[in-house]
Amino acid sequence: MKANAFIRLKLPSERHLKIVLNALKPEVKKAPTKRSRTILKRQDTSLILKIEAEDTVALRATVNTYLRWIDTLRKVLEILQNISQQQPNVEKLKRSSK
Repeated sequence: MKANAFIRLKLPSERHLKIVLNALKPEVKKAPTKRSRTILKRQDTSLILKIEAEDTVALRATVNTYLRWIDTLRKVLEILQNISQQQPNVEKLKRSSK
């Protein structure tokens, strides 16, 4: 039996989409399991995952793996964005303390 999933994730920007795609490319080339395969595509600022698996167990495992990776990337990008927004404030504090 074949099982399929089609997932479309809207990302906040083109930059975020490029980062996520580049981070996931190695994972697509060397799949976590031989029981499934994944195709990544982009459409505007959306990431599209097409997953085909031999059975529903492999499909669920693959979907969960990719969603977990994407969520981790999203969290890292959010932290980096917060740090970059705070950076000017740190510079102001350094200048005012001199």
